[in-house]
Amino acid sequence: MAAGTSVDDLVRAVRAAGVHDERLLDAMRATPRADFVPPGSASAAYDDGPVPIQHGQVTTQPSLSARMIAALGLHGAEHVLEIGTGLGFQTALLARLAADVVTVERWPDMTEAARRSLARHRIRNVELVVGDGTRGVPERAPYDAVLVSAAFPRVPPPLVEQLRLGGRLVQPIGRGGWEEVTLFERTGAGLQRRRLLTFASFVRLHGRYGFPS
Repeated sequence: MAAGTSVDDLVRAVRAAGVHDERLLDAMRATPRADFVPPGSASAAYDDGPVPIQHGQVTTQPSLSARMIAALGLHGAEHVLEIGTGLGFQTALLARLAADVVTVERWPDMTEAARRSLARHRIRNVELVVGDGTRGVPERAPYDAVLVSAAFPRVPPPLVEQLRLGGRLVQPIGRGGWEEVTLFERTGAGLQRRRLLTFASFVRLHGRYGFPS
């Protein structure tokens, strides 16, 4: 984990981790992570590491989040579904890279914190939903890309159904603790695994099509 004191330090750590998408790196420069962590954790905001947040959750390590986002291959016109809003840092990055983002969080207080931070940065192309992320948001489907920030051994069927043909989905596959972060693509034959991005530890994905809440 790289320690840092500024946005530029964090961007350098993300680049050193193998992320070279300049649009994504510019999005990180434009999104001060200190505004998307609890006030008591601001001093650690520019470390390339997870930060504890409410309800026993943690944020995704920035370089890991960047690798997951980069795998989606966003060009700017995509309609994106994010499962696991947290405090909104990853949401903000997605919003800067896509046409719009629908993001689902199970905890109302975290959704409201994310809403305030996104509004502070005038990020308006995000729809925040409180609910069961494993169900997706069918009324806003189909999605060009789906990013799941919690672990389960399988991709929830509703998320596959809501992904358009040719769309990409990234999810940590496992039981929570040490996962295969995997890129999938929906084809005419169903969801196809494309490649393993990395191994990492994630919190569990809870809901109707995940672990019991």
